[in-house]
Amino acid sequence: MKDSIKVGILGFGTVGTGVVKVIINNRETIRRRLGLPVEIAAIADKDLDRDRGIRIDRKLLTKDPMDLIINPDIDIIVELIGGINQAKGYILEAISRGKHIVTANKALLADHGEEIYRAAEDAGVDLGFEGSVGGGIPVIKALKEGFDANRIESIFGIINGTSNYILTKMTEEGRPFSGVLSEAKEAGYAEADPTLDIEGIDAAHKLSILVNLAFGTPVSVKDIYVEGIGHITPLDIEYAREFGYRIKSLAIAKIADGEIDARVHPTMIPDDYLLAKVNGVYNAVYIVGDAAGETMLYGKGAGELPTGSAVVSDIIDIGRNIISGSPCRVPVTSYKSENRKALRVKRIEEISSIYYIRFMAMDSPGVLSNISGVLGKNNISISRVSQKGRKEGGSVPVVMMSHRANEKDIRTALTEIDGMPYISEKSLVIRVEGEEI
Repeated sequence: MKDSIKVGILGFGTVGTGVVKVIINNRETIRRRLGLPVEIAAIADKDLDRDRGIRIDRKLLTKDPMDLIINPDIDIIVELIGGINQAKGYILEAISRGKHIVTANKALLADHGEEIYRAAEDAGVDLGFEGSVGGGIPVIKALKEGFDANRIESIFGIINGTSNYILTKMTEEGRPFSGVLSEAKEAGYAEADPTLDIEGIDAAHKLSILVNLAFGTPVSVKDIYVEGIGHITPLDIEYAREFGYRIKSLAIAKIADGEIDARVHPTMIPDDYLLAKVNGVYNAVYIVGDAAGETMLYGKGAGELPTGSAVVSDIIDIGRNIISGSPCRVPVTSYKSENRKALRVKRIEEISSIYYIRFMAMDSPGVLSNISGVLGKNNISISRVSQKGRKEGGSVPVVMMSHRANEKDIRTALTEIDGMPYISEKSLVIRVEGEEI
């Protein structure tokens, strides 16, 4: 009979510190829920001297992750070192030795998840990754278990706090992207190199994981259309407000007729919708199931303790399976492996949407009718037009909102319009969602 669940933690950075704090500070609550205490058996990290704000027996510390992986007493390896190749190697080695795994490494799962899922299934060990999406929001467990009885129809997620913080500040204060980004770096809400966040790549990694769980199909992050927020201006935010919308960077996944629509990009959503009110560094995931209907999960999407909480919840889940002798009780990808299907992911040119389009055009007669003519011949009808300010001999913004149109037609039309002599810069397009949420 076991007297504790022993864990080895690879990585003692922000999330690793959060995991240790949660285990120590909530040890009695965890014991009461699990039936046994969770014991930190060892921690591996390159830096063993930095003050993490918590007291740890130095005998538990090592610089060599293999010390944990080969330790026969450790039940669960918690991978929090980040990166791809090294983390993957440690996880696969631990699995081969019969260790259960918990990770928060969304990039690794997005790029190499299938190999890791298969290895865990073949070895009969559990793999938890709640901390990989949404910080402290239990969206992975919701999709793996809470929505088991549903056919998931769509997911709309604000799943990158940095992008949401920047767009919130731009909306509330009317400031340009570059200035808010600099402030976000100073406040610690953006990395020194924020590319993964502001270009939508981080959100695409997370969406890949969610699509896998929701639709029972492997989807590579390479198949997800990704667009960043750097081209959004206060002018576009003001026009969105005028039309009754907010601009959010959304991760979107839908399924119809056996095909998946998966994309990450700035999106206009009605300003009275719940997702439009998710501000700052907070995250939210809006799930539509055929039986449950519409559900939104909201909370802190990152940080030491929120993500640490998610990781420890996985440790407790796996601990329960160890105690009951029922590993792999819930399939790692929610669906039994033999029942997962490879589904086609649509190219962005194949989708249809409502579109906000901003042209910067010379203020001269006939320009508006010429633009409208090109749109019309490409099957694009316009529901609203706004043109403010006159600048004789200069450029003015001409803003249009389309009815539902095909992306391919929009791109064809804008290529022609942007080549016209009275258009001063590349036209800006923002897709509009709202019918489903």
